[in-house]
Amino acid sequence: MSEVRVRFPPSPTGYLHIGGARTAIYNWLFAKKHNGKLVLRIEDTDAERSTQESIDGILDGLRWLGITWDEGPYFQTEFAADHAAAAQRLLDTGHAYKCFCAKEELDAKRDTAMDAKQDYKYDKTCRNLSAQEIEAREAAGLPFVIRFKVPEEDGAVVFEDQVYGRIERNYADIEDFVIVRSNGKPLYLLCNVVDDIRDRITHIIRGQDGLANTPRQILIYRALGAQLPIFAHMPLTLDLQKRKISKRSHGEIVAVQYYRKIGFLPWGLINFLVLLGWSSGDDREIFSQEELIAAFSLEGINRSNSIFNYKKDDPKFITDPKALNINGHYLHTMPVEEMATLTQPFLAEAGLWDAAYEGSRRDWFLNTLTLIRDRYYTLADFTTLGRAYFADDFEVEERAVEKNLAKNPLLAEWLPLLADRLAALPDYNRETVETAARTLAEELTIKPGILINGARTVVTGCLAGPGMFEVLETLGKDRVVKRLKGSSRFFA
Repeated sequence: MSEVRVRFPPSPTGYLHIGGARTAIYNWLFAKKHNGKLVLRIEDTDAERSTQESIDGILDGLRWLGITWDEGPYFQTEFAADHAAAAQRLLDTGHAYKCFCAKEELDAKRDTAMDAKQDYKYDKTCRNLSAQEIEAREAAGLPFVIRFKVPEEDGAVVFEDQVYGRIERNYADIEDFVIVRSNGKPLYLLCNVVDDIRDRITHIIRGQDGLANTPRQILIYRALGAQLPIFAHMPLTLDLQKRKISKRSHGEIVAVQYYRKIGFLPWGLINFLVLLGWSSGDDREIFSQEELIAAFSLEGINRSNSIFNYKKDDPKFITDPKALNINGHYLHTMPVEEMATLTQPFLAEAGLWDAAYEGSRRDWFLNTLTLIRDRYYTLADFTTLGRAYFADDFEVEERAVEKNLAKNPLLAEWLPLLADRLAALPDYNRETVETAARTLAEELTIKPGILINGARTVVTGCLAGPGMFEVLETLGKDRVVKRLKGSSRFFA
C-alpha cells in the first residue's frame, strides 16, 4: 500500500448524479493530495439498465468537471471470468456453498417471520449438505445460488472507518448471503471486491449507504486472502424533507448536466459539492484547485448528513443558494476575457450573439460584461437577466413595474421628456446623462430617484442593477431614447 489507489465505480443507469460526482471529486482530491492514482471503473453488469448513452453521459460529465482519471475506464463485464473464478475459489476453499432452496420456499419462510414480527435470516438449510446430496440435486437439474459461509463461532467483523470510527458487526447478525445468482451471474458484493483486489485499491471512499455492505465485503476479502483497504464512508445528501437526493425523486436538478446547461462553471460546482459533507476546519468556502487539494483530508469529512437546499415546487429556486453564491463568486472575479469566451455559446444559443463582439464592438462587449456580472450567478443569467443589453425584446420584472412605475403614473409624461433631453445631448456619456436627468428632476420638483428608477425599469426591465448612469451610457443613446419614448406601454 505504498501507492494510494482509489476508484470511482459508477453504474451506467442514468446521467452523472451530483452525489456520484461528489464521490468522484472526493476520490480525485484524495489521489491528488497523495500523488496517487484514480481508477475509473464502469460497473455495467446490470445489462437491462446499463446504456451507452449513460456511459457517455458519465464520461462527459467527469470531463466537463475536470475530473481526470489515471486508469480506465474499465468495464466490469470485461472481468466476468475473474468474478466466476473467485466464486469457484470460495466454493473450493469451503467459504461458500450451493443453496438449492426454492424462491417460493424462502418467500414462505420470510412471510412466516414477518407474521411473527421477527427479522428474517436465511436458516442455512443447505449449508451442510453432503457431497452426495449436492450431486443428487444437481443431477435433478435443481437451480441453485451460491452463498457465502459466514463464520458460526462467536466473533464479529471489526474495522475502523475513517469517518464513522470503529464499526463492529457480530457474525450472528449476518446471514449467509448470496454471492452468485441462480443464473450464474455474481452479485455486486462479490464483483466489487474482486475488482478492487485486482485494481489494487488501497482506500475505498464512498457514500454512507455502502456502509451496510462493508462487513460482508470484508469477509470476502479475508476468504480470498487479500489485504483490506481503508474505508471512508461519506454522509448522505438529503433534501429539505430529509429524503436522500436521487435521480428518481428529484429529476434533472441533481444531474451534473443540468448545472452545465444553466451556466455553472465546473470549478464552481466542484467547490460547492465538496462542501456537502466536508469542511477544512475553518470558515472557508472558496478554494482554488491547489488550495482544495492541499486542504482535503478524510478527517474533514463530516458524520452528519448534508442538506441540499432545493424546493422542487418552486420554479425560481433553480438550485441551492450556496451553490449559486459560490458560482457567482467565480463569475464576479474571473478575467473578463475568460468570461467572454464562456458566455459566447450561451448568447449564441439564445440568438443574442453578434460577430462584432469579437471585432469592432469587442471593447463594448467586455465593458458590458464587467458592468453587469456582479449581480449574476450563472452564465445563463446573461441571456435572461441581461437580455436588455443585447436585444430590444426582454422581459420586465413585475416587481419593478409595481415599485418604480405604477406608484408614479406621471412618469408616462416624464420619461419621454427625459428621452428628449438625452437625444439632444451633443456629447452622450455618463456625466452628461446624469446632469440631464438630475436637471429634469429638479425642474419637475421630484426626487431624482423617481425618474432614475423609472428609467431603469423601462430601459432594462429590472428592479435593481448597476449604477444607472453607467447603464445608460453602456446601452447607448439610440437604444435608451427609443425605450424611454416607448414607455407609454407601461401605463396603458
